[in-house]
Amino acid sequence: MNEFNMTIIPWLDLAGVFVFAMSGALVAARKQLDVFGFLVIALITAVGGGTIRDLLVDQPVFWIVAPIYVWVAFVAAIVTFLFVQMVHRGEALMRWFDAVGVAVFCVLGAAKGFAVTGDPLISIMMGVISSVVGGMLRDIVCNEVPLIFHSEIYATAAFLGATVYIIALYLSLPEVVALWTGMIMAFGLRAAAMTWGWSLPKSRLPAN
Repeated sequence: MNEFNMTIIPWLDLAGVFVFAMSGALVAARKQLDVFGFLVIALITAVGGGTIRDLLVDQPVFWIVAPIYVWVAFVAAIVTFLFVQMVHRGEALMRWFDAVGVAVFCVLGAAKGFAVTGDPLISIMMGVISSVVGGMLRDIVCNEVPLIFHSEIYATAAFLGATVYIIALYLSLPEVVALWTGMIMAFGLRAAAMTWGWSLPKSRLPAN
């Protein structure tokens, strides 16, 4: 991986943590939680997926190795708490940044899974887990139906990005090409879903 990508990828990773933490803090705001609640929900959202991924592949948990991720999540929570009205007004823009976070985390999660296990299926699963489990934990703690169980395309975008990354590796493409191709595909699908209202089919069974 060339020097440019060694520089930009960690920054994208931190940006993804920041945006995910802000999305968690916005849920805390809607639930009218106190500042401690903001910190907890923001942290769960930002690092939950990566934590589960690292535990599953028996690796040191990333935010324990590099506590800067915790600080970034806490800063995002405090910023949201102090300027919640301003952040709320920009929530539509936040969804686009969230899409970037999904794209980054799905390929980085898949890359870590592949480096540890060498198994393509497990690697793809680790990519999806990295991207969506934090949001699942946030919604469960806040007593909401997790977003990935709605018809909205979210986890599917993460699955696509992680899969494209793994396929690119098996095609012997340079890792940097695989990373960026996976990220672009994941972001593109998520962006298309938000723009044109794409969704997965729902069950036809009538609700009780």
